[in-house]
Amino acid sequence: MNYLRAIGIGILIWIVGVSVYNLSFYISILEDAQQQANMLLFTAVIPLVWFGAKQYYKKDAKTHGYWVGQTFFLTATALDALITVPVFIIPDGGSYYQFFTDLGFWLIGFEILAITVLYWYIKTGAKKQNQTI
Repeated sequence: MNYLRAIGIGILIWIVGVSVYNLSFYISILEDAQQQANMLLFTAVIPLVWFGAKQYYKKDAKTHGYWVGQTFFLTATALDALITVPVFIIPDGGSYYQFFTDLGFWLIGFEILAITVLYWYIKTGAKKQNQTI
């Protein structure tokens, strides 16, 4: 596994995801701006991670999607701990505890992992099965 490549792609996914999340507060569609931001992020993660997995697997078809997804998620978690929480959450009265125990955080983490594994099975895992037959 090329960790540097996976971490770099994970950083790009995180940057775009945080940007989408923050920009959603400037567009008022729902009354609850926090719920709107979470829904938009949850939706945006799908194409972001799919594109990230596509970029990763251009040069490495051997690594299982679970490990690539885990690297994407751990990269995002580290950046959340270093940047998101102190810059955006704590000034609004939140805390590390609230952020990392929020169900939405873990759902998005599962989503990242699931999409990467799904991409691997659809695009790479199928090729492996066809080669062994």
